[in-house]
Amino acid sequence: MTVVRPEQRRKSAWRPLAVAASGAAVLVAVGAGVWATLSAQAVNTTPEQVTSGTLKLTLANNGAGFGQSVSNLAPGDVVNRFVTLTNGGTLDGQALTMQVAATGSAALITDGTGSSTTKALRVAVDSCPTAWAPTTGTCSGTVTNLLAATPLSALSTAATLVSGSVTAGANEYLRVQLTLPDQNETTVNGTLPASTIQGLTANLTYTFTETQRTATTTNS
Repeated sequence: MTVVRPEQRRKSAWRPLAVAASGAAVLVAVGAGVWATLSAQAVNTTPEQVTSGTLKLTLANNGAGFGQSVSNLAPGDVVNRFVTLTNGGTLDGQALTMQVAATGSAALITDGTGSSTTKALRVAVDSCPTAWAPTTGTCSGTVTNLLAATPLSALSTAATLVSGSVTAGANEYLRVQLTLPDQNETTVNGTLPASTIQGLTANLTYTFTETQRTATTTNS
């Protein structure tokens, strides 16, 4: 007959628990090893600086500019105003346009208002490679016509002055010519005709617009 001492029973009972614990430790170690990985990085030591450009268009009067009123205009008169446009940003521009918002007497804005013979104000634009001499209206270089004489009503939609590039820092020296075309009216005993061009007023706001140059892809 075999006698089992109490201490032997205790040792036998602990053996399965010890084996289970050691097995769990092995599984944990193996699992950790499966998910471990190596990595490497490369970083530029000097930060790359990126700046965006600017597109700025400014308008300045050259002598008699838009800030000076035109008064007592008669049919056939031509009045010149001289202005300088500057592309003052760092980006080249393109597609320079001009739009004129006109309010006031319709006969000065749209042909044939009130009478089929009524002719509205015309606007033309010329360019000089250098600043115009505002007192004499002369250009020291070759004059380039940018816009032929156009009725005010047609300029409610922007008209193209320069279709190509407007270089950053460049100036556009413009002569804006305002004309009241020849037309015939007869005033009887001091009474103006019903559909007259006389004694009228129009208020003109000129808006010049350019867009940014075409976007580019560079490797430098």
